[in-house]
Amino acid sequence: MVKKQLSIFDNNHNKTDVEGIRFIDLFAGIGGFRLGFESVGCSCVFSSEIDDHACSMYRLNFGDDPYCDITTLDPKDIPDFDILCAGFPCQAFSICGKQLGFKDKTRGTLFFDICRILEKKKPSVIVLENVFNLEKHDKGRTLKIMIESLSNLGYSINYKILNAKDFGVPQNRERIVIVGNLMGKIFDFSKVKTNPVISMVEFLDKNGDYEILPKESYILLPQEKIKRQEKSGLIFCGYRNKKIRSAGVRPGTEYLSRVHKQPNRIYDSKGIHPTLASQESSGRYFIKVDDIVRKLTIKECYRFMGFPEDFKKIGGTAQLYARIGNSICVNMISAIATEIVNQFFKGDNNE
Repeated sequence: MVKKQLSIFDNNHNKTDVEGIRFIDLFAGIGGFRLGFESVGCSCVFSSEIDDHACSMYRLNFGDDPYCDITTLDPKDIPDFDILCAGFPCQAFSICGKQLGFKDKTRGTLFFDICRILEKKKPSVIVLENVFNLEKHDKGRTLKIMIESLSNLGYSINYKILNAKDFGVPQNRERIVIVGNLMGKIFDFSKVKTNPVISMVEFLDKNGDYEILPKESYILLPQEKIKRQEKSGLIFCGYRNKKIRSAGVRPGTEYLSRVHKQPNRIYDSKGIHPTLASQESSGRYFIKVDDIVRKLTIKECYRFMGFPEDFKKIGGTAQLYARIGNSICVNMISAIATEIVNQFFKGDNNE
C-alpha cells in the first residue's frame, strides 16, 4: 500500500474559488510546478522549456507545447498572469556542479531573464525554486543580488529552505523557495502545512523488475553501527566493495558513510532516500529492502517526487531518471500554492 500523499484538498480548500488565478510555468521541465498549482485550481496560461525530451513529456501529460527559449522570448508575447513560477536551472549554484553562479553564461544568468519578464508583466506573485546551496553560494552574495534585483522591481521577498521529506514523500531533498509579492505583503512560511515522512517502506512496490545487487558485491554493517542520521533521516547500512576515500580517513572509520562515494553507499529502506540526482546516470542509489539490496524503479522515483501514479513517461531509462532528478517535489509546491492563494488572494495574511 502506497502511503497517502499530502493533498491540498485536505485543507478543505475550495477549488472553484481560485479558478481565475493564472500562472506561468518557466523552466517547466516535466511540469512539477504546474501539477502543484493546478491542484489548487489555478490555471496555467504559458509554459517555457527548452529540453526536447522534457517538452515531449510535457506535451504528453498536459497537451501544451512548452518549447521556448526564454533568452529570446519577448514578454509581450506572454498572456497576462498573476503568478510567475520558475524552477530556474540549478547547476550553476549546486554543490554537485562547478558553482560558477552568474559566471555560467548559459545557466547562471537566466535569473535575469526572469527579471526581464517581471519588469514588463508585473505579476502579483513570484515563486522561485533552486538548490539549497544558493543561500551560501559565493558567501551569500549571489542570493543577495537576486533579492536586491527582485526588491528593485517592487517585490517584498521571503525565502526558506524546505525539504521534500516534510511534504509526504520519503526523499531528503532540500531546496530554497523564494516567494515575492508586489503588494507589500510578506509570505509566511510558517503557515505552510507539512506532512513529515520517516520511511520509504510504504512507498515501495511489493513486486517489480528490480535492479538487484549481488550479495557478494557488498558489505552490510553490523546492527550496532547503524544509526539514523538526525537531520536527513537517512540510515546508512552498508557499502559496495569499491575503493573508499583515503584522504583524511582515520583508522577504524572505514565503515562510515562519508568515506564512501555516494553511488557506493547502501541505505536502509526504513529510513529516507537520498536526493534523486540528475547527474547520476542511473538516477538512484542502493537501498536495502528486507533481504535484498536494489535500486528504485522508475515508477518509485516519480512517486518519491510526488508525481501521480498515472503520470505518462516516454523515452529511455537514463532520460527518465534525468527528468525526475531535475524536477521538483509536487507535494511541496501544492502546499506552497495553497498558502499563496490563502495569503495573497484571500487576504489571510497581514494587510
